[in-house]
Amino acid sequence: MTGMRFLAVILIALLPVGLLAQGAEVGFGSIQADPDAPVEVTADNLSVNQNDGTALFTGNVVVGQGEMRLSAPRVLVIYSETRSTIDRLEARGGVTLVSGEEAAEGDAADYDVEAGIIVMTGNVLLTQGGNALTADRMEADLNEGTARMTGRVKTVIQQQSSDP
Repeated sequence: MTGMRFLAVILIALLPVGLLAQGAEVGFGSIQADPDAPVEVTADNLSVNQNDGTALFTGNVVVGQGEMRLSAPRVLVIYSETRSTIDRLEARGGVTLVSGEEAAEGDAADYDVEAGIIVMTGNVLLTQGGNALTADRMEADLNEGTARMTGRVKTVIQQQSSDP
């Protein structure tokens, strides 16, 4: 590797980390979320608590809303006060979120259904094609199709080769 090419690789590798360490805005989800779309939940087990308006799904849980899919071992569904709609979802135990062409993984995720906001925490990995970003936290706005990565952000950007 020539000295100039080596320097370019080092600068490219270091620049995104320095810029992203305080947080980065990235695109997320090529499909707009529809908070009014039905939420479908499948799981191995269900436990309903009528007193606090929650339902605990466990075992191979898959949550779908429109084109968005979220999977986890455990998802707590919290209903609105009237219990007619879902207020939010709390997924734990290793969460995978797929929206359009992008996918994200993390230890936990909280989804505010009405606002269309998903906050993933703990070892978050976002993949977009051949590119990957990692962070401590990702807040995805499904309505806007954006995400903000914060907390020790690191990125790998695939370079296009100029060799034929």
